[in-house]
Amino acid sequence: MNLETYYEYCLSKKGVTEHFPFDEETLVFKVGGKMFALSSLVQWEKGTPSLNLKCDPEYAQELRAQYDAITPGFHMSKVHWNTILVNKDVSDLLLKELIDHSYNLVYKNLTKKTQSNLDSNRE
Repeated sequence: MNLETYYEYCLSKKGVTEHFPFDEETLVFKVGGKMFALSSLVQWEKGTPSLNLKCDPEYAQELRAQYDAITPGFHMSKVHWNTILVNKDVSDLLLKELIDHSYNLVYKNLTKKTQSNLDSNRE
């Protein structure tokens, strides 16, 4: 996966916004004001990209056991976040599924009002 594909895929989701809340290099995607994906633009430029994605704790453990490129979230809650090394042993298809999983985890925990606002703004 390349940066453009990652960027466009995340932004294609309902209600997603992009931010740089930590510094000028860490791109964060949010839905309803809550983070679901983040990545260092500098690491993409260096050719060593990784993503931090939210994950169900049990599923996170399974993924970490199955893939060398999936580890506990760097600088994040090790229980609820994974770091995925891009273009290693995780396919682009699985990477998109993990982005979806992260997005869905965050979306389902938004208030009904926030979900409704996002749904009504989707045209």
